[in-house]
Amino acid sequence: MNQPEPSPSTRSTRQRVAWFLIVGATAAAVHWGVVVGLVSMQGLTPLLANVVGWLVAFVFSFLGHYHLTFRDQEAPLARSLLRFFCVSAAGFAINQTLYATGLALGQPYDWALICVLLMVAVLTYFLSRRWAFMRL
Repeated sequence: MNQPEPSPSTRSTRQRVAWFLIVGATAAAVHWGVVVGLVSMQGLTPLLANVVGWLVAFVFSFLGHYHLTFRDQEAPLARSLLRFFCVSAAGFAINQTLYATGLALGQPYDWALICVLLMVAVLTYFLSRRWAFMRL
């Protein structure tokens, strides 16, 4: 049986989600790698290293989402940067709170960070799509 061809909006949504996963996974890997590197090689505390990891990953995340994930929304660069920073900072506040809780409960710092990054990603997608990268 022939399946009906997906509508352009369905294809667009699928493509957006795919790019979000690719960009988000790359940014999360950068974030995680920076944290692990700073903790294991520089002796920083996990919470301090997490701040640096977030700042480095923010650059990758914004550029990838602006140019790939949400490019069809044609949002102005400066406004998108400011809004995405707000979204990312809110996500990071949640990240840092959950991360500190996991560490206080005795979770290994690297595994706790992976869990937290995955949880915050869902919130970031919806806020980015509905606000940070909107054209209007």
